[in-house]
Amino acid sequence: MKRLHVHVGVTDLAESISFYSALFGTGPTLVRDDYAKWMLDDPRVNFAISQGHATPGIEHLGIQAETPDELAEVTGRLNAAARPVLAEGETTCCYARSEKSWTSDP
Repeated sequence: MKRLHVHVGVTDLAESISFYSALFGTGPTLVRDDYAKWMLDDPRVNFAISQGHATPGIEHLGIQAETPDELAEVTGRLNAAARPVLAEGETTCCYARSEKSWTSDP
């Protein structure tokens, strides 16, 4: 089952961890010096925050696939959206090793 991915740049990681933990009713599933992530089931989202970005706010949105078939489905729809796609392939991002492709909305 796919899940939405949201990554937000923040100015104070500890304060933001406290805020989002209260909002989601649970603490993060992963914390690093500059990063925290919640893998939530309700709503089904991979919500991440990180500190140290030039401009706080939404950094990127994505669709996380859990199987090769789901990834092929999402990639097909992304390619059909008629926007330039940067297929990065296997890489490490947000402290996770995965296959990524990027585009921008119009």
